[in-house]
Amino acid sequence: MNPLYHKARFLLSAPDITHLPPDTGAEVAFAGRSNAGKSSAINALTGQKSLARISKTPGRTQAINVFPLDEERRLIDLPGYGYAKVPERIRAHWRQALPRYLAERESLRGLVIIMDVRRPLTEQDAQMLEWCTHAGLSVHVLLTKADKLKRGPALNALQRLRARLDAEYPATTAQLFSASHGTGIDEIHRKLDEWLEVAGHAG
Repeated sequence: MNPLYHKARFLLSAPDITHLPPDTGAEVAFAGRSNAGKSSAINALTGQKSLARISKTPGRTQAINVFPLDEERRLIDLPGYGYAKVPERIRAHWRQALPRYLAERESLRGLVIIMDVRRPLTEQDAQMLEWCTHAGLSVHVLLTKADKLKRGPALNALQRLRARLDAEYPATTAQLFSASHGTGIDEIHRKLDEWLEVAGHAG
């Protein structure tokens, strides 16, 4: 792991996009359906156990959490979506705010969408992909909890998702990931290195 990712620290929780840090440098955002494993993925790729708070209650992340890596680079944890018990006024707020963030945030280099390998590309995932396509934003999909399937079915799920992405969202890349087993961490690091222009990135 590049030591840069281990330096991630919590800075603030922004209730809306106007409370984010100045729009300079470079950042990568993480989005995903509630309980898809977003917090676990962020903790795994930063080598920290509790940077992003893991809750057994879906929909807990209802603000934008900001994790600086250094003075110029940040990871952004967006609110989880698709959880029915979140009040409608909050869902409506983020339906307006997230497309604006994706389209207008100049420091945003890419979006990582977290999908459970057993339930990929939900309606809400497709909505995020549509917003990113409209914004001209690069997307990388983490198919999380890959350890919950045997290797063959997991690879089949990845192949099916890639075929659909190629047809509908051709600029989107995807990989298998398991926070508990460490599967795919090097691959997501390479993508983050590319987007954040981390020194030593090859290719």
